[in-house]
Amino acid sequence: MSDRSVTMRGAVLDLTGPQLAAGDPAPEFTLIQRGPDGLRELTLGDFEGKTLVLSVVPSLDSPVCERQTVRFNDEAISLPLEVEVLTVSMDLPFAQARFCNEKGTHQIQTASDHMTGDFGRAYGVLIESLRLLCRAVFVIDNGGVINYVEYVPEVTDLPNYDAALAAARQPMD
Repeated sequence: MSDRSVTMRGAVLDLTGPQLAAGDPAPEFTLIQRGPDGLRELTLGDFEGKTLVLSVVPSLDSPVCERQTVRFNDEAISLPLEVEVLTVSMDLPFAQARFCNEKGTHQIQTASDHMTGDFGRAYGVLIESLRLLCRAVFVIDNGGVINYVEYVPEVTDLPNYDAALAAARQPMD
């Protein structure tokens, strides 16, 4: 049994991995993304020199995850140019691309942790029993340090957009 958990409609779900906090170095990751030329790996290094908002969702094909992803897409337009938003889920890259095309979420990127679950383990968001990621938001500064973390305690609740966006708008060094 894990010492960390979230709930989904009241049911307790154990999380795998550490609980990250502001001030921690952002763990490296390799995710899979579908692009115009097919599948490619996406790493933390691809965002070097940028502020990165990691919007983590269980599945884009659920109403709450859709709302979160669409909201961050809508907000991305008003963020400074050096801020990128990446939505991470266990959905297949093809399903993520379909979602983005259907919903018009082209201001953000999506990437999948489906192959290995290593992102979920490194960021402490993996619900192994369901092979899903819990809902969370991380803001990583241009130096690779986490300056905002929110693990949403109830998976069906939305994150605190105002706090996450305020952290993303903090001036870069």
